[in-house]
Amino acid sequence: MAHDRNDQTFRWGVIGPGGIANRFAGALAAVPGARLAAVFARDAAKGQAYAEQWQRDGAPARVTTDLADLLADPAVDAVYIATPHSHHGEYVRAALLAGKPVLCEKPLVTSLEEGRVLIDLAKEKGVFLMEALWTRFLPAYELAGRMLREGAIGELRAMHSTFCFAATYDPKHRNWNPALAGGSLWDIGIYNLAVTRWALQQMNDGECPEPVAIDVAAKLAPTGVDDAVNVMLHFPDGITSQFRCGFDAASVNAFEMLGSKAGLRFPMDFWGSEAIELVTRKEPAQRTEAPYVLNGFEGEIAEAQTCIRAGLLESPRMPHSETLGLLSWMDAIRERFPGGVNKK
Repeated sequence: MAHDRNDQTFRWGVIGPGGIANRFAGALAAVPGARLAAVFARDAAKGQAYAEQWQRDGAPARVTTDLADLLADPAVDAVYIATPHSHHGEYVRAALLAGKPVLCEKPLVTSLEEGRVLIDLAKEKGVFLMEALWTRFLPAYELAGRMLREGAIGELRAMHSTFCFAATYDPKHRNWNPALAGGSLWDIGIYNLAVTRWALQQMNDGECPEPVAIDVAAKLAPTGVDDAVNVMLHFPDGITSQFRCGFDAASVNAFEMLGSKAGLRFPMDFWGSEAIELVTRKEPAQRTEAPYVLNGFEGEIAEAQTCIRAGLLESPRMPHSETLGLLSWMDAIRERFPGGVNKK
């Protein structure tokens, strides 16, 4: 690995300088040592504009339109992949083969089979790989997790959540374009599943039980991808998690955990929540603020840097098993779409 452990600077290369990569670059300012060192973009002008926008101390990041050039650069300690889902696999594979540690946007890929292949490759090559599921590193989740483990809600009975927003249908947009791995489940429903898994883990000493049954109702767009999905996951002991994700409706997008003593909820935009509310019958909700340090992405970046510097191949807080668990559940849900859709 290129990183000199005596040097506190950690140099990131970005693959795909699009919208989500802006949030990543902005968060680097909140992570000790982190800096943007290089950018790979198919469009050089777009890459240069990104590099200049996020220039901090010194010259802007180096821009290249040659992926191999970025991956061979000894001045890049790790890469962050922020392309459409459809291209994650090829870039992750290329980085691993080049020996570059990887932080890749969610979903890592769009099938359990491909996820296993890439994780096996990371282990074979001895290279760090982590899915960038920022939610797990937020202050609100650290606080809520402690409350759940300490028995604040009693026994977990059920979960309810939504992640929906109303958007104008455009078959060329990545949301609905099958060539770009469009679909609401992969793009946003993954968060409903991720937090379901997280909640179960808090209540089960880190373990997540597998669902014993899955009920699915999906509405497909004319392009064939899922425009909206309703899911009910059934777990042992009668615990359930019901959620809806979709591009066709507005919602407050809360996630609520119902317990035998109280409820705990992330009250708005749960995947990026900066507050939690403890709810008991006939009492006002007890709200606790838990703001970001900067924009919320700093936690996952710091985790990746810490793990890479320690020579780890995976994060103990977002391990490979978690990525594979999410992919397994999404495969199972897609198998229940109309027509049995379960392909890229």
